[in-house]
Amino acid sequence: MTVFHLDDFLAGWIGGASSVIVGHPLDTVKTHLQAGKGYKNTLHCVVTIYKKENVTGFFKGLSFPLASITLYNSMVFGFFSNTQRLISRYRYGDGRHPCSMLDLTVASMLTGLVSVGVGAPVDLVKIRLQMQTQPVLAENFNLAGNGSVPLRSMGIQSQSLCRGPLHCISTVLQNEGIQGLYRGAGAMILRDVPGYTLYFVPYTLFCNWLNPDGNASPHPCCIWLAGGLAGSISWVTATPADVVKSRLQADAMQHRKYKGILHCIMQSYKTEGIHVFFRGATVNAIRGFPMCATMFLGYELSLKFIRSF
Repeated sequence: MTVFHLDDFLAGWIGGASSVIVGHPLDTVKTHLQAGKGYKNTLHCVVTIYKKENVTGFFKGLSFPLASITLYNSMVFGFFSNTQRLISRYRYGDGRHPCSMLDLTVASMLTGLVSVGVGAPVDLVKIRLQMQTQPVLAENFNLAGNGSVPLRSMGIQSQSLCRGPLHCISTVLQNEGIQGLYRGAGAMILRDVPGYTLYFVPYTLFCNWLNPDGNASPHPCCIWLAGGLAGSISWVTATPADVVKSRLQADAMQHRKYKGILHCIMQSYKTEGIHVFFRGATVNAIRGFPMCATMFLGYELSLKFIRSF
């Protein structure tokens, strides 16, 4: 009997596509709060984006996540499910044996680690596209020998640097090399290894609590609620690492402010205080619920439909 199943990858792709559409507007707000400046709070950020770009501003960069994050989530759910089966097969001799909490934790951590290989470039391009209405530099652009020149005098404050996802990838590769696509990958590991543990483990626990009869398939409402709660928990606890990752990825070569993870943490703390690492936590909690509820519901229902044939 084979342990490896392709249906998990397909179901993850469907769940990922539905979650991207639901979560992208709030993801844009989260990115602006974490990597931008001048926002008083979440509501002020929403109003500012709307005034500058109307409703379309919230969906900036959607095409690339829709194409790539669906593939990313397909890999995440496929890898997680198949890793559970492999662990069960080697520990209990049967790939269908229920996993213990330790097994789930190991599978979740491995999934978070492996996900960075695909997720880091996807996140970087998404963030660069989302941040294009921000100043090209945070405050001033230093010209060698000329001191600091205000951005407005240069007429480049709102200049659009990337025409789309492919142009963005090309620009990053040209200016920063292949390592440029993985800028912030270290911070993403710090976010995703514990983040996926606090994603899949709570989801499993909530499903078990909401569905005491383990022999029956959980009701869609139970799946939706468990997925939403797990998503909110995961995203809120991952916010500090997510702030650092977003800042590193929004930090383009031409105006680089941060040398690395520790430098980003120190500079952010020095200039904005400890609260900066929880910027966007409210958005993450709100966004995490519908996005992850949709993700798990789409995954579970798709998997059930695929396996019915």
